[in-house]
Amino acid sequence: MKPIKIITDSLSDIPLSLVRQYEISVMPLTIRFGSQEYKDREDITTGQFFEKLKQSEQLPNTSQVPPNEFMREMEKALKAGYEVIVINGSSGVSGTHQSALMAAKQLASTQITVIDTLALSYSCGMIVVEAARMAKEGKSKEEILHRIENMKKRVDHLFSVETLEFLKRGGRLSATKAAIGTILNVKPILTIQDGKVEPLDKVRGSKKIIPRMIELAKERGIERECERMGIAHGMNSEDFEVLKQEVIKEFAPQELVSTEIGCTIGTHTGPGLLAVFYLRGN
Repeated sequence: MKPIKIITDSLSDIPLSLVRQYEISVMPLTIRFGSQEYKDREDITTGQFFEKLKQSEQLPNTSQVPPNEFMREMEKALKAGYEVIVINGSSGVSGTHQSALMAAKQLASTQITVIDTLALSYSCGMIVVEAARMAKEGKSKEEILHRIENMKKRVDHLFSVETLEFLKRGGRLSATKAAIGTILNVKPILTIQDGKVEPLDKVRGSKKIIPRMIELAKERGIERECERMGIAHGMNSEDFEVLKQEVIKEFAPQELVSTEIGCTIGTHTGPGLLAVFYLRGN
C-alpha cells in the first residue's frame, strides 16, 4: 500500500504547527490590495492582512491557486511514491477546487483524488488534519475517503461580526441596513450554507456574541461527546480567550485547536471576528 500525501489550500486556516506535524502541503491563494500582491500566509500574516484591510478603502481581491501550482505539487508527490488526496476549501467562494480538478485531469493519474469540502476556514482544516493524521497512521485511501465524507456531512461553522462596515462594502448589506444596525449595535452571526457565507442570527451588543454562539452550537446539534473542535479569531485576542474558556467549560472537547482566520472569511467580516468549528452528532 502506497503512502498518502494530503494537499490543501490556505482557505483551510490550519495552524503551522499542525501543518508541520502532519506534513500537509498547503497551497496559498493570492491576495491583492490594489496593485500589491501577497501569497496568503507566506508573504503576509493574518495580522498584517487585517491591518491592511482596516486601512484600505476598497476590499481586497483573492485569486485561486493556479492549476500549474497544483500540478507541480501533485507531480512531486507522485514521483516520491505517494498517492494524493487534495482537500479544498469551498468551491462556492473560490475557484481553487476547480484549479485542482484541472491539474488532476491534466496529469490523468488514478493516484489523485480531489475533494470539495464545501467548508471554509478550520471547518475545512479539521477535515484536512484528520485525513493527514490517518495518512500518517498508515490508514488506507478508502478509509480516509470514508472519514472525509462523514465529516463533510457533519462539520459546522459559526462566525461573529464585530462591525457591519465590511458586509456593507462587500455588497452583502445595504448602506441603510448597515447604518440602522450600527445604531442598534447589531452583531450578526454567520455560517456556511451550501458552501457559501450566509447570515444565521444576530444579537444586540458584543457581550451577547459568545453566549449566543455557544447556544447555537447546541441548537445545531454539536456531538455529545465532543471529540474535536476549533476556535479562531481575527485581531480579537481578548474576546478569543473568553471564547476559549467558555468552549472548554460547555463542551470539554478532547482536542481544541486554536487558529487565526484568514483572508477569505476575513474579507467578509473585517477584523474583530470570532469563530467556532465543530462536528454535529451522527
